[in-house]
Amino acid sequence: MVREGTVRGEREAKLDALHQRLTAAVESLVTGQEWRRALEFSARFRARSFNNTLLIWSQHLAAYEQGRVPDPAPTYVAGFKQWQVLGRQVGRGQSGYVIQAPVTARFASSTPGNPASWRRLGRNEAPRPGEVLRRRMIGIKPAYVWDVSQTSGEPVPEHPSPQVLAGEAPPGLWQGLSDLVHRQGFTLLRVPSQDMIGGANGITNYALHTVTVRENMDPAAQTKTLAHELAHVMLHGPQHPDAVTHRGIAEVEAESVALMIGAAHGLDTAAYTIPYVTSWATEVEGKSPGEVIQATGERVRATAVRILDSLSTIQVSNGVPPGLDTPATKDAVVKKVPPALNGVPAPLVHPRRM
Repeated sequence: MVREGTVRGEREAKLDALHQRLTAAVESLVTGQEWRRALEFSARFRARSFNNTLLIWSQHLAAYEQGRVPDPAPTYVAGFKQWQVLGRQVGRGQSGYVIQAPVTARFASSTPGNPASWRRLGRNEAPRPGEVLRRRMIGIKPAYVWDVSQTSGEPVPEHPSPQVLAGEAPPGLWQGLSDLVHRQGFTLLRVPSQDMIGGANGITNYALHTVTVRENMDPAAQTKTLAHELAHVMLHGPQHPDAVTHRGIAEVEAESVALMIGAAHGLDTAAYTIPYVTSWATEVEGKSPGEVIQATGERVRATAVRILDSLSTIQVSNGVPPGLDTPATKDAVVKKVPPALNGVPAPLVHPRRM
């Protein structure tokens, strides 16, 4: 009993330390430049939650400053046993990065449509005949991951990386985003100039179910604008009851999704995105830019991942070491939730990406 209390106390202390580190990481993202860096990093580690990408980012940077890793940014991260699956071993003396891992429990119900009918099962308790069984995240616990540079062993294969020429759009990205706009029930229109849409690069009309993009920009800018408008469709329409009502937050979210989609395809949108996000983040009355970021980070990541998972384009790695995303091993890395148009998982599903 004493030992159980000690273990619980140690876990709570680790979670408190995680929260403090996470808060410090969020508070550092007060400029457009830092927000861009965080989103680009999140695009390369999109198999993890936004909070966990910040935790990995800050701890790896600290390890770099201490001389424990050779590069300031990680490449692939995985757990101790996951690296062993790939024939690699964590080096002696290499401390892992602490992240938030889900704590799950089993729930059963004979009427799954009734939220109040779900009951939690005991450790060895089986569901009754006719009951539906699901797992639900009930909390978090500390877990550890290591960067590939902290391991040695079998070579890690590399996935193809997108190559983008200046001013050009990544191959297939415009068409892929266009298809997603149509699948959301919207018509995509293109107009010769911004004069036809009030001086904007693009505009979404929820009443008419149209997305309009001006054509007098280079292909990369048009594609980035289309990603921005698609984010509005998926996050901010009247059909989404949890949509934010403040335009400043909505614009930060849409442009940030566009940045992540671009970053996942090797497309640099910083020249436009940084001043755009910075100006809108400071327009939210009653909230600091840091508070805006904390409120939007996971919605942005989840929506960008939803879009990226629906595209057949060549994308940068998602941070999961190649070989751990095969059917036999992918469950050891992440458990994907069923897709939701607004990026918010259903209340009773597998644990979200951590």
